[in-house]
Amino acid sequence: MEMEQLLSMGFSSELAAQALAATGGKSTLKATEWILSHKSSNPNPNQNPNPSPPPFQPKLDRFFHLHTKLSTSPSSPEPTATAPSIHTVPEHDPDDDSTTPSPHHNKRQKLQHPKPTIQLGKTDRTHEPLSERMRPRTVFEVVGQEHILGNNSLLHSAIDRNRIPSIIFWGPPGTGKTSIAKSIINSAQDRSMYRFVSLSAVTCGVKDVRDAVEEARKMRVKNNKRTLLFVDEVHRFNKSQQDSFLPVIEDGSIVFMGATTENPSFHLITPLLSRCRVLTLNPIKPHHIETLLKRSANDNEKGLSQSVGMRVDVKDDAIDFLSMNCDGDARVALNALEIAATTAAARVADNQLEQNDEAVVTVDDVKEALQCKHLAYDKAGEEHYNLISALHKSMRGSDADAAIYWLARMLEGGEEPLYIARRLIRFASEDVGLADPLALNQAVACYQACHFLGMPECNVILAQCAAYLALAPKSISVYRAIGAAQKVVQESVGQNEGVPLHLRNAPTKLMKELGYGKDYIYPPDNPSSSTQSYLPPSLLGYKFLDWPDQNSTQQ
Repeated sequence: MEMEQLLSMGFSSELAAQALAATGGKSTLKATEWILSHKSSNPNPNQNPNPSPPPFQPKLDRFFHLHTKLSTSPSSPEPTATAPSIHTVPEHDPDDDSTTPSPHHNKRQKLQHPKPTIQLGKTDRTHEPLSERMRPRTVFEVVGQEHILGNNSLLHSAIDRNRIPSIIFWGPPGTGKTSIAKSIINSAQDRSMYRFVSLSAVTCGVKDVRDAVEEARKMRVKNNKRTLLFVDEVHRFNKSQQDSFLPVIEDGSIVFMGATTENPSFHLITPLLSRCRVLTLNPIKPHHIETLLKRSANDNEKGLSQSVGMRVDVKDDAIDFLSMNCDGDARVALNALEIAATTAAARVADNQLEQNDEAVVTVDDVKEALQCKHLAYDKAGEEHYNLISALHKSMRGSDADAAIYWLARMLEGGEEPLYIARRLIRFASEDVGLADPLALNQAVACYQACHFLGMPECNVILAQCAAYLALAPKSISVYRAIGAAQKVVQESVGQNEGVPLHLRNAPTKLMKELGYGKDYIYPPDNPSSSTQSYLPPSLLGYKFLDWPDQNSTQQ
């Protein structure tokens, strides 16, 4: 057993045999320590006195993660409750023919024992991101989405009764769409009824879907097993690709589950929506993010200790800062915590601390890992329209503080400043209008200034204009007037009436003979004349513009 383990670490059989003989042959750990701290003897004098040893494994701790606990000698005082972990082993220098560590090697290059509380996993998942390793195994481990996972919810009842429907999960990134889908089968009362197949619309096409569906039909006929087909980023499929799901959902060959960050009403076809239930996921609240972060810090099987190979202590203020600055995205929070833990572990190694020390993650480590506050904003998606709507309505409600806040959200999210300036120009006429005609001048000047300066200098110009428009008196008389006029034009029966002859221009003799411009009264010469009409005969007396507004400054 010990010989096989040493060979799997890359040591030669001769070197492994010597190490086992020198250490009693009962402990792989002791044999490995012996190899790293002694020169191997050369039993054959005819061989090269300085043979090149086999290359060392760059990370021996991976070997121990892949194996069960190692037994030690009964007389050994070392703890046997945990598997040993080798934190850092220097890679073998091909120009160095000695297996003895250099005197310049520091303490972190020696074999180290973690504290007994760490239970290393039996499988090597350290290459996976922390957010992937910490995915909930059942829906009961999911936090932050109680509205769809509560005791009386549709999904909870469906899992209890083994009647899982086809579902579309819609929500921002990092809110648990994929996690919930993957954990549903593990939560079912009879897991043997289902098999889980995962596809991504980013990388697969119709052929992959057809293959998955064909396999699902075979499994249903042979084993009476239903396939839960999960398609991530389903909104990336075009209409024909989405159509391919319709018949197999209809006949029950698959239970379809899709995940999307885009509004299903705009990006998924109506027939697919009619066959699925749409469940909306919300951004995860800070106290739920805090729960996830503490769970990963305390989980010695697949949490932070597996990422850095040593115990990790995450300070409370670091967790608080991260939970408040990830914008409800659990994936961002977990990945940033993993990076911060890596920074803390590197600091321990650089300071050549003893092996029983732990990596301490501080708020500075978290800030360095996060770099800046994460903002959920998609310049081409729904959040783009949500924020510009909030800005517009805040100005309409004369709330300058809210207007500046939503403006800041858009700018920090990376919105193009000229887009915002164009919306302000529209607002100046639509909502302020004749109540303050100078508002349009302000908005146009704002656009030109933003064009000259660009970001970040133009931020204060946009804020000034947004505040001006929010505080300006409001009138939508012009907005209503043009809307009413367009409605009359669109709803006119038959052809719209021609322009009355007296309003027509007559640049030629023929046009004058036809009566163009006849009886037109020139207002500058007749300022008191009020008998002349300017609307078509059928609209005489029709009032489109209600101005001035005697009752209110806002209509």
